Amino acid sequence: MSRINAVNVDTASGKAGDLFKAIKDQMGGVPNIFSTMAQSPATLEALLNFNTALGRGVLAPALREQIALTVAGKNECDYCASAHTVMGKGAGVDSDELQRNLQGDSDNAKTQAALTFSQTVVENRGGISDEELSTLRNAGFQDDEVIEIIAHIAINTFTNYFNRIAQTEIDFPVVSTSNVAKAA
Repeated sequence: MSRINAVNVDTASGKAGDLFKAIKDQMGGVPNIFSTMAQSPATLEALLNFNTALGRGVLAPALREQIALTVAGKNECDYCASAHTVMGKGAGVDSDELQRNLQGDSDNAKTQAALTFSQTVVENRGGISDEELSTLRNAGFQDDEVIEIIAHIAINTFTNYFNRIAQTEIDFPVVSTSNVAKAA
C-alpha cells in the first residue's frame, strides 16, 4: 500500500489538473508515479520538464532506458524497473538485454561502459576516479554525452528514491530487483 496518496486524476484541478491533461495527451494515461507526485505539483512539473529536456538530448532513447534500468537495479526500485522495462521495449531493446541492463550488464561494449559508469556513480555517490571517466570517454562518449549520462543517473535516482519512500503502487508488469540485490 502506498505511503503517499495519489491525487485523483479525474477530479484534479489547478496545476495538477493541467499537468495530468498534458500527461494524458502524451501518454494516453497517467502512471501512478505522476499521480502520487502530484501532491506537489511543483515537483511533478520539475520532473516532467527535466525529462522533456533530456528527451531532446544527444543520448539515444534506448541508452536512456538502459541507464534507468541499471540505476533502478542498484537502488532496488521495482517501480522504476517495471516502468523502464516497458519503455525500454518501446525504445527497441529486447527483453533479454533489458534483464541484463537491470543488473548493469550489456552485450554491447559501448553500452556496457555507460552502465558500468552509472553503477560506479550510484555506488560512490558521484565519486569517480580519473580512470573511470577516461574509460567512459575511451568507449566513445563525448563530454555532452557524459554530462547527459550523469543527468539521467540523477533523475532516475530521484524517481527511485521517491517510489521507494512513497511505495508507489506499480501499474506496469512487475519487474523485481530482488535478484539484482542478491547478485551484488
